Amino acid sequence: MQFGVCGQPEIASVLAEAGYDFVEVHVQRDLKTTGSAQEFQPLLNQLRDAAVPVAAANCFVPGALKITGPDVDMDALTDYVQTAFDRAHQAGIETIVFGSGGARRIPDGFDRDVAWQQLLAFGQMIAPLAQSSEITVVVEPLNRRECNVFNSVGECAKYVRQIDHPHVRLLVDAYHWAQENDSYVELVASLPLIQHAHIASYESRMAPSLEACDFGPFFAALKEGGYDGRISIEGKWNDLESDAAAALQELKRAASAAGL
Repeated sequence: MQFGVCGQPEIASVLAEAGYDFVEVHVQRDLKTTGSAQEFQPLLNQLRDAAVPVAAANCFVPGALKITGPDVDMDALTDYVQTAFDRAHQAGIETIVFGSGGARRIPDGFDRDVAWQQLLAFGQMIAPLAQSSEITVVVEPLNRRECNVFNSVGECAKYVRQIDHPHVRLLVDAYHWAQENDSYVELVASLPLIQHAHIASYESRMAPSLEACDFGPFFAALKEGGYDGRISIEGKWNDLESDAAAALQELKRAASAAGL
């Protein structure tokens, strides 16, 4: 299992010193997906030169670029996705997280069956583009306060199975999983599809070790399902430089207690 942190590329040196394996950056901010290639070049150099690998990126699609509802523009989505994948590939990013709650949110009153078909169309569009860029997109369940679709591991697993493409897989986020009181059984059953994970404490969404939190059942499910991939801390810090080593130690302790 590899451990990383979600944040700006500048934190890579801190992570390297603390013993992390990778950094997970922000698609829109760090790949300049709405900017020119010239604007992206300095950031590309920074990503390539980072002290730990830039292995993943989140915040895939901006909220203004709708995936569901009456205002979907598939041509604009396709152009945006291709730019994001091209730049991620140049930077050596292997995994892109499809959370994007604003973009995928189903508008109030909109037919959910139609929205599901729109989501399927989006997944079918991105899959071959991701493959050609050697990227895997992982679908992230978000709790209901952040989005009104793809709220459980089971729902996202159903979607991934319907897309049926090796470059569209599943993510599990311990915080969202806990907020939704999501199913342990569904998590274990979905592990063959899971290719990335996020973690933060359940009460205040802090980095591990910064508040009491029992990650035992989450890691037990990962162990039972045979997961051995990457896991990123996606939470708040008091002071990253001071707290990074302790957070990594707590992650490794919880994983080891589960037999990982």
